[in-house]
Amino acid sequence: MDTPEGQEKLDSLCMLFIAIGEGLKKIDNLTNRELLAKYDTIDWKPIKGLRDILSHHYFDVNAEAIYGVCSENIDELHAVIKKILYEWPS
Repeated sequence: MDTPEGQEKLDSLCMLFIAIGEGLKKIDNLTNRELLAKYDTIDWKPIKGLRDILSHHYFDVNAEAIYGVCSENIDELHAVIKKILYEWPS
């Protein structure tokens, strides 16, 4: 975070998390909250909530928390989203 490159990476990650959260909210609404509920190994509410925090309280973002999400949660989220895409017809 002490370099322009580090700040750019944080900004990029935050934009991606906003897009992920927004997409999940739309999917949840379009499926009457049924689709994501079938994949209960993921706690979807905090993921969607992260989008709200990043969008509305950007200057309060904790870089270490964003890094923690990347290092601890992204792999599982990615795997479940791939499973959803495989199992559900478009």
